[in-house]
Order: sequence, then C-alpha cells, then structure tokens
Amino acid sequence: MIRKEEVFKIGQFAKPHGIKGEISLVTNCDLFDDVDDPCVICEMDGILVPFFIEEYRYKTDTVMLVKLENVDDEKTAREFTNREVFFLLDTVDGDDLVGDMSWDSFIGYTVIDRQHGELGKITDVDEKTINVLLQIDHNGEELLLPAAEELILSADHENKTLQVALPEGLLDL
Repeated sequence: MIRKEEVFKIGQFAKPHGIKGEISLVTNCDLFDDVDDPCVICEMDGILVPFFIEEYRYKTDTVMLVKLENVDDEKTAREFTNREVFFLLDTVDGDDLVGDMSWDSFIGYTVIDRQHGELGKITDVDEKTINVLLQIDHNGEELLLPAAEELILSADHENKTLQVALPEGLLDL
C-alpha cells in the first residue's frame, strides 16, 4: 500500500482530451523523461492507486496529455477530472526533485536555516498572492517564508527537512 509520505504532488488532472482516454495533466514537472516506466498516483476512494502511463506528450509548458493504461475512452478518463496527481519519491533522484514538487508537498517539513538553525514546521502554503508563501510555525508564531527555489539549499525527503538560506533581515520583519 502506498502511503502519503511516499509521494509528492506534481499537479492535477483537468479534463479528458478527445475520446480515446487521454487526460490533460496540469503540471510543471518534467520527471517523466527521467523515468523508465512512468507511473502516477491518484487518490481513489481514499486509497493511493498507481496508474501506469502508456504515452504522454506536451501540449504546452504546463499541460501534458497523458494516456493511462486501461483508460481507453472519454467516460473512464472523466473519472480522473480534478484529481490531484502524485509521483513516488523513491523513483526520483532527490537532488533533482525540489523543482518538480508542488509547494504543498512540503507541508510537515521542518525548515532549518543555515544561520538561525531550526525555524519550525511548514503548516500551510499561501498561494493567494503573486508570491507563494510557506507558513511556518516558529515557536508558536506564524512565520511567512517566500517559496523560492533559490532560498533552498537542500531537501531531505526521508527526514522531511528543508535546509534554507534566508536573506538578511527576513526574520526581523
């Protein structure tokens, strides 16, 4: 059985494309090119279920058309509409992973700054503004950290920690 901590969100299925079972996948992920037998995970009736990809192609920079095994018509493809799509953590090299993970995949990670030490756990992600913010429980206070790859030094997915280098003065705001 696949557990939530073994996967990370890469996007969301939109609507079916055509009548042969293709589904639009909205994602920034380009991991499919790096994996031999790509497989995505979707939550179905409360259980994380793997689906193997027969073929895929890029429609735009952020939309892929995906054909899953045993999904051969529009009716079956429609069952995937608006479902979150996950990828298995252990199929990807950790160093290449950060840019392909959605920010809400880091909820529950402990943030450690190289200068200030442990800042706290990420409790939520605020995507209501132009700049995505990570909400961190910092000693009972809410700390907002810009979700920017250039601030992240490394991510340890096994221990659920995020090493960051905060800009000078950010904690004083």
